[in-house]
Amino acid sequence: MPSAATVDRSRHQSSNISTFAVCVVFTQTQLVLGVMGVDVAINEIKRKTPTYRLGANGYTYAIDKNGYLLLHPNLQPKTINFREPVTLDFLDAELEDSKKEEIRRDMIDGKTGQRKIKTLIKSRYIDEAMRTYTWTPVEGTDYSLGLVLPTYSENHIKANLSDQILQVQYFESLLPNSFESEGHVFIAPREYCNELELSNNNTDFLLNFIALMEKVTPDSKQCDNLLLHNLILDTGIIRQLVEKVWKTKDLTTYGFLAVFAATDGGITRVFPNKAAETWEEDPEPFNASYYRRSLDNKGYIFRAPYRTLNDELLNPENDTIGILVSTAVEITVGGKTIKPAVVGVKLDLEAWVDKFKILASNQTSPTSDNRQVQQTCGPTSGCEMDCDANSEDLLCYLVDDGGFLIMSNQKDYWNKIGMFFSEVDPYLMHALYNNSFYNRKQSFDYQSVCDPVPSSNTGAAPRGVFVPTIADFVNLAWWTSAAAWSLFQQLLCGMAYHSWFVTDEVEAEGMDSRETSCVTIQTQFYFTNINSSYDILQDCGNCSRLIHAKRLNNTNLLFVVAEKMPCNTCELEKLSQAETEFKDDNPSCEDMSAARYRKGPTVCYDYNLAENTSDCGSGHSFRPSFQTLLTIQLQLNWPQIYLYRAT
Repeated sequence: MPSAATVDRSRHQSSNISTFAVCVVFTQTQLVLGVMGVDVAINEIKRKTPTYRLGANGYTYAIDKNGYLLLHPNLQPKTINFREPVTLDFLDAELEDSKKEEIRRDMIDGKTGQRKIKTLIKSRYIDEAMRTYTWTPVEGTDYSLGLVLPTYSENHIKANLSDQILQVQYFESLLPNSFESEGHVFIAPREYCNELELSNNNTDFLLNFIALMEKVTPDSKQCDNLLLHNLILDTGIIRQLVEKVWKTKDLTTYGFLAVFAATDGGITRVFPNKAAETWEEDPEPFNASYYRRSLDNKGYIFRAPYRTLNDELLNPENDTIGILVSTAVEITVGGKTIKPAVVGVKLDLEAWVDKFKILASNQTSPTSDNRQVQQTCGPTSGCEMDCDANSEDLLCYLVDDGGFLIMSNQKDYWNKIGMFFSEVDPYLMHALYNNSFYNRKQSFDYQSVCDPVPSSNTGAAPRGVFVPTIADFVNLAWWTSAAAWSLFQQLLCGMAYHSWFVTDEVEAEGMDSRETSCVTIQTQFYFTNINSSYDILQDCGNCSRLIHAKRLNNTNLLFVVAEKMPCNTCELEKLSQAETEFKDDNPSCEDMSAARYRKGPTVCYDYNLAENTSDCGSGHSFRPSFQTLLTIQLQLNWPQIYLYRAT
């Protein structure tokens, strides 16, 4: 009888393969006839998923009875050269919590359910958002399928552009000859039609798309009509935004390098056209960090280009530094709220630092007769902290919700924009963390790659057999002793097997250093629930300084003002955000996580009461007789002995 279908994830070159196998047995004799199976590419399974109807932050996943993943957007090994696929648990692909543990257990038990939870979203930034989890078992397999949706993705726009004249009018906005006046267009590299040729270069892909649309219509059966209609509709809407708003504004006056809009339909338009030369965001909005984060957060999301200490320093005199600011467009249709687009600007850092210093001038407190009186600084009172007038004595910063520097009144720090704040001012970052402005979250990445550990070019190899040298071959005396040596060696091997496993050092030739699979620790920071303003006195023994910190409403920014540190005697932990390799060979019991719930097969197909299992589960070592070994050796070595005697 055939068993239930099982799935085995394996890797074939650079593509993931799922092997669905069915084991066939006879119930009476328990003889296994063989295994039938068919290989199905995981990409083929993904094509069956209505990805673009789920939105940027919606996704599907599947797990087996052990909680290991078959499908998940975070199941993305960083190397493709592994002989075995990465085995990743559902709780390791997401940020673990008790609610997800319960969902995982229900899926392993084959239950169907739905649950709406507030959870942390795993990416370079950590966001807290609402998600609806829905799951059900897949009949005939040992897998359960799950669907995750944010509230705003429970409904989606379905465009119906039956008017072909309107289609042509909107389509004209995609043509490159319109870019100079209306801004550059990036089109999401999606499979709009079967014959559409994909390309990693977005300009080439757009030209391929235009060429195909000149041959077929958006209503063609070979095309995805929903994708095409939504794409063309979004193109027309963004064009009206350009004509009615963007073209009427002087961007330089506002300190903008560019304005942009991106939509669920796959259109990203950047204005003016020259701004596209420095645009580095993903042309697929669903993969762009600014797009996904804007949907999950209210207000304006600021983000600087990510930088580390290893990156080349920027030159503020020659390099134009842009700060990306984005927000989601929220509309209500028929009582249903959706977020079909994200709009934003790119700020010119130099222009906005001047505005920032003016806005950050916490002037004075007015008296009853409207006179401005300076206040005395203190831990529990407001004080005169003017980032413009006192820039030589005060450090003023804008830090985002991940702890990265966005802006500073100190020009010397402009080349550190985008770095983790602890690399800029470790004492100040420690004070913010110690006073609960930030939470710290550590997680393990089981799909990482690390540089190979340097070692000598030696390795271990068994030396159970004597290897003659060239000199031995030309020496006739060696042949006479070969019989005795070989016989002695076989005798030893027959009496004990240990000598086969003794290893000596051998030289390795032609070994190339390659990255290896490893586990890394990811450390991330995110805002706590503190929303009010705080004055902090940082005491470092012989010196101290006053720190003022406040969350800026409707943004992901923390405004920090601090006196310059008069000494460097603070011995504090330097917080780090860098990913590090996990090398704990002997973890303590406290470090080991609790055993996770797993479940084996419910039926054992190879069990039968009539089966004799007395001979199962044991091993036997065959030991040949001494006389047999002696006879074989004499026969093998007799020609050499005879040749020696004749000589």
